Amino acid sequence: MAKNSESKPGAPGAPAADTAGGKGKPKKSPSAAAGAAAATAKGGGAASGKKGAAVAAGAGQAQAGAAPATPQTPSGPPEPPEGIKRQQKPSYVPRLRRRYLDEVVPKLKQEFGIKNTMAVPRLERISLNMGMGEAIQNIKILDDAVEEMAALAGQRPTVTRAQKSIAAFKLRAGMPIGCRVTLRGARMWDFLDRFISVALPRVRDFRGVSPKSFDGRGNYTMGIRDHLIFLEIDYNKVERPKGMNVTIVTTAGNDERALYLLRELGMPFARPDAGR
Repeated sequence: MAKNSESKPGAPGAPAADTAGGKGKPKKSPSAAAGAAAATAKGGGAASGKKGAAVAAGAGQAQAGAAPATPQTPSGPPEPPEGIKRQQKPSYVPRLRRRYLDEVVPKLKQEFGIKNTMAVPRLERISLNMGMGEAIQNIKILDDAVEEMAALAGQRPTVTRAQKSIAAFKLRAGMPIGCRVTLRGARMWDFLDRFISVALPRVRDFRGVSPKSFDGRGNYTMGIRDHLIFLEIDYNKVERPKGMNVTIVTTAGNDERALYLLRELGMPFARPDAGR
């Protein structure tokens, strides 16, 4: 068997070992040491170059990430400075509704002994109805009526159609014969205010509205022969005067409370002895 061939000192072909210092370690030749130093320097320079490039790249990314973002313009109004509260616009309250809440409600409570505020009679809605039988032969009359009612009510009306056919009037079911609109909320109060303060005084020979036009459940209906009493109607663009019905629906439940409510709101009812 071949033994492990290890070079012994002094053996032919073996490198000479330097035993100086008593350590017994082989001493490298100057050429080998120089080559090793050169390799180490080369490898260290390459490593340091790669490391420096990586550090520079990381610093560049950090700098790019730390750059401030472009400020975006907010879509809404700018916020007020700290300590200053933004003032909110007060909600619109019609003049007649404010009068109802401040003056009419306490009177109704005292007059009828009502303790619950929610049980006090109030206005629910106002309905305007205009019948145009002439629209069977001329549909343009109905178009004009729709535009005029929209102007005086502030709301687009609905076209009413015939529910059944009547041969004597040459009327068929489904034909447009009028228009109507229902007002609620602020538009209802504004219309009633203009109707009482401006429109009714323009009626020719006006002596007050009849107090007998209630239906027994607190709802009041009156007829108007000429719609030109409203200032919203342009007199120069009207071909012929048109009549309409105005219905005021309340929660009174009976005629006595409804009469007192409308009278306190300013409705000019005729006196009992006005016809004498």
